[in-house]
Amino acid sequence: MNGRLSSPNTVADMESVVGQTPLVRLRRLGEPLLSSRGNLVLGKLEGNNPAGSVKDRPALSMISRAEQRGEIKPGDMLIEATSGNTGIALAMAAAIRGFRMRLIMPDNLSVERRQTMRAFGAELVLVTQTQGMEGARDLAMAMQARGEGKVLDQFANDDNWMAHYEGTGPEIWAQTQGAVTHFVSAMGTTGTITGVSRFLKEKNPEVQIIGVQPTDGSSIPGIRKWSEDYIPPIRSKARIDQIEEVTQADAEAMARELALTEGLFCGPSAAGACSVALRLAESSQDAVIVFIVCDRGDRYLSTNLFPS
Repeated sequence: MNGRLSSPNTVADMESVVGQTPLVRLRRLGEPLLSSRGNLVLGKLEGNNPAGSVKDRPALSMISRAEQRGEIKPGDMLIEATSGNTGIALAMAAAIRGFRMRLIMPDNLSVERRQTMRAFGAELVLVTQTQGMEGARDLAMAMQARGEGKVLDQFANDDNWMAHYEGTGPEIWAQTQGAVTHFVSAMGTTGTITGVSRFLKEKNPEVQIIGVQPTDGSSIPGIRKWSEDYIPPIRSKARIDQIEEVTQADAEAMARELALTEGLFCGPSAAGACSVALRLAESSQDAVIVFIVCDRGDRYLSTNLFPS
């Protein structure tokens, strides 16, 4: 074969394996409630993306579309404030497409996230836990103002939610054969819920869109209740019917229960969304409830989410 494949189309590049993630049903958790009411609760396994989270989709979208518009070129420095998963996904996408990446994040986030970002070649800048994501966002914009690089700004960038409008939403619709009745998503940047809600509401305005936020005092990676000044601008384009809150304790307990009962290994934001999905099932009949499994549980091993 002289180093050539007879069927080159059987080999994928990294970008092409982002998306088309499985949709799986809960089989044991919530029984007999689910079967007695005719409900299905389905989790979309976004941890199956190559960098391990739902954020692979918008990360690739934001970089590739900015490059197509001529706003950035390979070798440029990209800057982004992140709580973890977006940073990992951006670091991967930057490595694929030949960009430098500077990520700004609170110093209380898991060691695994930092190590993974560095593995992809990203430069990390840490702010204090007190400064939080608000401080990280402010610092990113200050760096851009000083000419240090280009801020992608996932919080206001339509390329973020368009990745879900064009990918995640259509996948859910096809995988449920148009039968989805409820969509549940943790809300952080709000790109996922914005894109998916817009697509599903166009297909069927009766589909209920439920956003998940932490209760006051709860700290759940990937889920935020923003102060008024920092609400992501893209959220204004979402079509959300209902917002439910989840406690940190419930989200963490559900993460452990999903691993033990369903063999579904995920982080606390996904588990929080699952908690809300099961809550909805208690008052629903013949419902098809889809929740986003944002990432994998191995991203949280150093946090004692899963005790030894």
